[in-house]
Amino acid sequence: MRRRIAICVAASTMSLSLAACGALGVTGDSSSASPTKGNDVTVGLLLPEKANTRYDRFDYPIIKRKVASLTHGKGRVEYANAAADAAKQARQMRQMVEDKVDVILLDAVDSHAIAGEVKKAKDAGIPVIAYDRLAEGPIDAYISFDNELVGEVQGRSLLEAIGSGAASKIVMMNGSPTDPNAKQFKEGALSELSGKVTIARSYDTKDWKPENAQANMAEAIALLGKGNIAGVYSANDGMAAGVIKALKAAGVTDLPPVTGQDAELDAVQRILTGEQYMSVYKSYPQEAEAAAQMAVARVQGRDIEFDSLARDKVNSPTNKDIPAQLLSVVALKKSNIKDTVIADGIYKVSDICTPKYKSACAAAGLE
Repeated sequence: MRRRIAICVAASTMSLSLAACGALGVTGDSSSASPTKGNDVTVGLLLPEKANTRYDRFDYPIIKRKVASLTHGKGRVEYANAAADAAKQARQMRQMVEDKVDVILLDAVDSHAIAGEVKKAKDAGIPVIAYDRLAEGPIDAYISFDNELVGEVQGRSLLEAIGSGAASKIVMMNGSPTDPNAKQFKEGALSELSGKVTIARSYDTKDWKPENAQANMAEAIALLGKGNIAGVYSANDGMAAGVIKALKAAGVTDLPPVTGQDAELDAVQRILTGEQYMSVYKSYPQEAEAAAQMAVARVQGRDIEFDSLARDKVNSPTNKDIPAQLLSVVALKKSNIKDTVIADGIYKVSDICTPKYKSACAAAGLE
């Protein structure tokens, strides 16, 4: 899917400057903007769903703040969330084109279905940057995390927890089939798991919904037996919650290792108590700020800055060699909660260590 040119490797935390990720010599100051567009920039932001709390909690407010910062308070963000409805997102994008926004950051509900709207935006002279998910059509750039690496990290972590061997049966709870990221997560995970464990059941989970994952897991338990599942690959934290509910409902008291992704608050708490083995922490501030900087640079004709922010290349089913920035990730476990989500300001200790989790927090040194 991708040709990597330069990937910034994370340090102990993910709070890295863009300069550290290859944008050396580039500043976010918009005072020297080219005549292409001044600081009165309007960025259209289309986010895909609300089941994952990250979009309203992190992505939108961070992008909004960064656009304002880059444009001395003159730029603005026009925001719409599609609530997992591809047709609704198409309408939202058409409205943004009619409103003549200057650039669109698009996190697609359905990467294939939105391609026609991407072309309409392009025909209207509005650049489209695919954000977090690689949309089809003539996009100008793509920014996301290294999605195959996410799956590799999840797969390696699951093997670390259960060991390898054909006798070890696992269930794979993959993401939505309409999300290209889900395919990449799965490919990365399979590169680690295939041949080392038995993948007894595998599901592509409609719309990433926890209730769908719960139903799928209940089916897997009925088919395999509650004592015959050594581990569960869950592509994200919301589905991990559904998986764990199904296991508990089946009477499983000694839960098998369950993976996740997104470092959601309740997942961090489950990791502390041992209900969930791990998550994948992705620095949303880093991704969102870089996306805002990329969008503003593109509109203002800052080609050198834009190119420095998109040094990788990716391919979609419709386009090749798309300029991209692919960010690295961290396996989040009980041992590094303090060094990741707390150090980066995603959560405070008080957010995590509510009365229910006081003893687990004390045991993990979070006080």
